[in-house]
Amino acid sequence: MAGPTVSMGALTMCSFGMAPSTLIVLPISMTLTDFMPGANIMAMIPIVNIAPFAMCTSPANPMVIAMTAAALGVPTPAPCIPMTVAPWIPTAPNVLLGAIPALTADSMTMCMWAGVVKTTFPGEVNVISI
Repeated sequence: MAGPTVSMGALTMCSFGMAPSTLIVLPISMTLTDFMPGANIMAMIPIVNIAPFAMCTSPANPMVIAMTAAALGVPTPAPCIPMTVAPWIPTAPNVLLGAIPALTADSMTMCMWAGVVKTTFPGEVNVISI
């Protein structure tokens, strides 16, 4: 497998975002990983699954363009509204959660404003008791 599976509470980061956000995983797949709902590659719906990353600095974002124009050309970030339109790119397509490839720590998805969204902490912590 290409890394641990991602579950509810995982931290994600956008390449144009100013702060990390928490991945929200609905228990649709009916599968738990470390007692939390496990994510599959379809956990990519803006606001529902992928929370905003505080402010956006992407020069392709129309709100950033408008804020920059209002500041007379000084690059100005705008509030982030994630615009992911495609599923996460799976790195372990043979591991399934709810008949859909599992979301692993190495997976990524793209924002419409050219940002790359990646997982920084998978939300899964294995504790081995001796």
